[in-house]
Amino acid sequence: MKLSNIPNMISIFRIILVIPVVYYLLQHKYSLAFIIFLVACVSDYIDGYIARRYQWESQLGGWLDPIGDKILLNSVYLVLWSMDLIIPDWLLFCIIGRDIMIVGGVLYYYYRIEKITAHPTLISKINTLMQLVLVLLILIKLSYPTFAASVADDIINATMYIVVGLTLMSGAWYFIIGMRRMRRAVFVRTSSH
Repeated sequence: MKLSNIPNMISIFRIILVIPVVYYLLQHKYSLAFIIFLVACVSDYIDGYIARRYQWESQLGGWLDPIGDKILLNSVYLVLWSMDLIIPDWLLFCIIGRDIMIVGGVLYYYYRIEKITAHPTLISKINTLMQLVLVLLILIKLSYPTFAASVADDIINATMYIVVGLTLMSGAWYFIIGMRRMRRAVFVRTSSH
């Protein structure tokens, strides 16, 4: 194995961690789910840091990292929602709806217009960070229900609204970027004929 593949291996490791996180959530073993989810969060930081620090960034890594984030986050949000644990319908539909829109747009653009590489925007990175923070707060509350319960509820509720705002903003920004790129690609095609 090449050293330059380490960031990709960490991303794959993060995807694999989804299985025990979901399993322990379904078993109501929230402390174990929290610890494994925290390891996944730290791995997200580490793979990005290593890739940038040693210039081991690759096209595969550019896709694996956001895919790993989405699989981890969407799986956890879906499980928490399905178990009726804190996640309201409107939050889940906002998060999943944005991701469906982005994935659909990227696939359409990639296969119908031109090949592209993944380039998360700053607002998207902040959105992912806040989604991770929200899950961590929820898992802390579920693991230690008597620990500052009312304060935890207020913080979780405020974080939910921040996540929704960031999710809507980043979704709108990706939509704008996608429309601009499609117009530019269509213009280049028509002007070259």
